[in-house]
Amino acid sequence: MHSGATAERELPSASARADPPVIECRPVALWLLACCAMLFALIVVGGVTRLTHSGLSMVEWQPLIGVVPPLNQDQWLEVFAKYQETPEFRQVNFDMGLEEFKGIFWWEYVHRLLGRLMGLAFLLPYVVFLLRGRLRGTLAWKLAGVFALGALQGAMGWYMVKSGLVDDPRVSHYRLTAHLGLAFLIYAPMLWIALDLLLPARNAPFAPVLARLSLIVVVLVFATAITGGLVAGTRAGLAYNTFPLMNGALVPPQILMLEPLYVNFFDNIATVQFDHRLLAWLLVFLVPWFWWRSVNAELVPRARLACHLLLAGLALQLALGIATLLLRVPLALAAAHQAGAVLLFTASLFAAHALRRD
Repeated sequence: MHSGATAERELPSASARADPPVIECRPVALWLLACCAMLFALIVVGGVTRLTHSGLSMVEWQPLIGVVPPLNQDQWLEVFAKYQETPEFRQVNFDMGLEEFKGIFWWEYVHRLLGRLMGLAFLLPYVVFLLRGRLRGTLAWKLAGVFALGALQGAMGWYMVKSGLVDDPRVSHYRLTAHLGLAFLIYAPMLWIALDLLLPARNAPFAPVLARLSLIVVVLVFATAITGGLVAGTRAGLAYNTFPLMNGALVPPQILMLEPLYVNFFDNIATVQFDHRLLAWLLVFLVPWFWWRSVNAELVPRARLACHLLLAGLALQLALGIATLLLRVPLALAAAHQAGAVLLFTASLFAAHALRRD
């Protein structure tokens, strides 16, 4: 009886820790969630841009004047003439006409435009919230760091495109993977901070094993997405289009054929796809076990929902991945698979956040 009374007296001090109050935080949280939605769209459009081989259609990086697309025939001819000087046109698309060029140009243009719009959608509200005192202390600095990552992402995008404008008409898969990884590293803190603001600390049962497992799941989902970037960059998805074996082998014999040994993990399409599959298999065993443990644990409804969503997200992503592989990377399925990676990452972050120690 005495311990219950003590717990009741401690509850107000726990709620008092929310600074600023939840009602003040909600607009900031909703803004961050809107930015997450924009970044999700940006990642999906970026995937379509890559899949349609549109990424090298804009050969200049013009952060300001590049917002305006070609508006008349002369401007289109000028932009097309610049593309005709690239290795991609000379070696791959030498028979492409202006109308076909417009088709790939618009995907890259929309991708870059979305990136610029997201930069503004983040920066302008950030300044307004800062001036109104909604962002204080470490929160302001954390979000400033997110904006810095966004600026770095813009530079990385051009650095990636530039790699395909020199000799080889393909962007560096190292730079493409870094570009994708940065997008996930921007997404994660925005979502986590939004959840912190919307779902402040409360006294609740704590399951330490599940909390640790949830963080492992986050890392594995991120690593799987990164290896997916390498699969996309090396076009490894167009090889070994069988499942569960890789052309009849559990481990393909070509897996370590390059020298030095470490190069295989980045440049050998057999190894790159094997690594992606291996991480997916680890998730296949870990996530259902994690979910099963959560069913038998004392959890708040939010945490239980997060565990259910994680299992469902994994099932969806596995189905999309297998279908994409077996059908040799059709555009719609491949784009959905990239979207599924973000959704699974979101579910893993939500679970880790819901299971954290308050």
